[in-house]
Amino acid sequence: MQSRRCFFLSAGAFAAPGFAATRKTVLYAATGPELSTYAVDIEGAKLTRQASVTLPANVQEAWPHPSRKFLYVAWSSNGGGPGGRHGVTAFARDAASGALSPHGSPISLVSRAVFLTVDVPGTHIVVAHNNPSMATVYRIEPDGTLGARVAQPAGLDFGVYAHQVRVAPSNRMVVLVTRGNGPTATKKEDPGALKVFGYKDGILSNRASIAPGGGYGFQPRHLEFHPARPFAYITLERQNKVQMYKVVDGSTLSAAPLFTKETLEDPGRMATQAASAIHAHPNGRFLYVGNRGSATEMFEGKRVMAATENSIAVYSIRPETGEPTLIQNADTHGVHPRTFTLDPSGRLLVVANLEQALVREKNAVRTLPANLAVFRIGEDGKLTFVRKYDQDTSRGRSLFWTGMVELP
Repeated sequence: MQSRRCFFLSAGAFAAPGFAATRKTVLYAATGPELSTYAVDIEGAKLTRQASVTLPANVQEAWPHPSRKFLYVAWSSNGGGPGGRHGVTAFARDAASGALSPHGSPISLVSRAVFLTVDVPGTHIVVAHNNPSMATVYRIEPDGTLGARVAQPAGLDFGVYAHQVRVAPSNRMVVLVTRGNGPTATKKEDPGALKVFGYKDGILSNRASIAPGGGYGFQPRHLEFHPARPFAYITLERQNKVQMYKVVDGSTLSAAPLFTKETLEDPGRMATQAASAIHAHPNGRFLYVGNRGSATEMFEGKRVMAATENSIAVYSIRPETGEPTLIQNADTHGVHPRTFTLDPSGRLLVVANLEQALVREKNAVRTLPANLAVFRIGEDGKLTFVRKYDQDTSRGRSLFWTGMVELP
């Protein structure tokens, strides 16, 4: 498998093993439509807010150009479907500070982009839409601005509820992670799948649909490629599992997982838990998975968090086989870690705890704000909490996304 240097670890691009960052790194964090830039002090494990820009609607996801000169940000006014306004804005990144300035005109999308990525040569963005489930592709012009949508062949299989899309390091394969939907009191389960496409010059072609058990009880959310070995890892959102698949010739995935592991310290909590993002350490030795807990209970007339797990699960990776082994579940010091990010040198991990919540401490109730929680990463891959930065999530906003990127 072709490896590539790490540009954006929150989204899953990689460094070759042993790669150490030589450029300064900044962190971007989105609260509603506001996208803020933070200077990152790796040695001191500190963040300093520098500047912010406001998108036309709530930020959904972002991904950098391989040159690190540009950042592409998806936004939407409606998280549920095609109603409202949806688009992608290109930003130029200041080489000294990482501050963002609009670069060309935004493009309009047909529906919410729940995820987007950039292909390996930086010539196209690939967008995942959840409702209706599909992937779209847009050109990136030589100057980094966004261009026209690329027409795709008929009959592409986009599954149910696309949640993420990734371009393989070989640039010959695109995987659309389709979550499906869990059963409700009035509706049967929609099956999930990994939709594998051939990819060339912005054009997709059906290659495989991977859906163990017909996709039932299989609700994949995010996928991560190993930085140097032919391994791909996914999180199963509702099942609270991590699975490893073999990457075959850089162009498809094995039909079944080679390994399936728990993400929770206490798997008995599954009814109120959901796995989230997944990212590999740049040295390829460790894997990180977010666990989101949602259980609440009443206490003195207030709804407070119950016993639940909001954590980052840490795995060691066996280099010969890719097998992940759970070695730590680190409390995130907040609620609902939807996204998190590693710095390109692999020394810091920052969690975006999405929402404010009430928590009980003995006989008192206090507010736990949404926050950016900073952890050091040890030589053994384990996390040590350092500090957190509380975020204002009033006015119905949430801390929806974060990512660290080296400066150009």
